[in-house]
Amino acid sequence: MYNRIRGLREDRDMSQRELAAHLGMSQTGYSKYETGENDISTNILKKLAIFHDASVDYLLELTNERKPYTRTNANQPRNTP
Repeated sequence: MYNRIRGLREDRDMSQRELAAHLGMSQTGYSKYETGENDISTNILKKLAIFHDASVDYLLELTNERKPYTRTNANQPRNTP
């Protein structure tokens, strides 16, 4: 999973600092996600999936199919960073 989230960030030519700011956290905190030092919370995992337009299963490496599932109204992202 950690290589996958790093690869998605690098595909967007983003620094850890830029993505961390988008997620509302420090660069150090985000870096620990990419190295596997800290587990990723469900909230951050959902934000990453929405940001990268990918399914959580893809981020978790449970599938190689990146396309997210169709979201229901209850699962629509809120206007939060």
